[in-house]
Amino acid sequence: MKQVIRGMAMAAALVAPGLALANGSPQVKAEMTSAGCFMCHAVNHKVIGPAYSWVAYVFAHKPGAKVTLAHKIITGGAGRWNKWTGGMAMIPHPQLSLAQAEQMAAWVLAQKPVAPPAP
Repeated sequence: MKQVIRGMAMAAALVAPGLALANGSPQVKAEMTSAGCFMCHAVNHKVIGPAYSWVAYVFAHKPGAKVTLAHKIITGGAGRWNKWTGGMAMIPHPQLSLAQAEQMAAWVLAQKPVAPPAP
């Protein structure tokens, strides 16, 4: 248990710089923190999953992006980001409602879009 807590603290320290630059609703960001989103993602750099700024870049101008991302949040999966994640799948979050996931997706899309670096 101590190793898990220590690992979570280390991940939080890595993520903290990206959190300071986040755009979007502070309430949604708090929900995302509670749901564990920032254990695997940061705003401006890869942790385990892709940076939210990269996701915003890829999806910002795609029709239905918010709904697409909301479904990915709920169901998890892998594919689009395998070159950056080594195939690490995103865990599903079935406890979230579609409305909650859509708010989270909107928060991600509100980040300043940045092109992902070469994998």
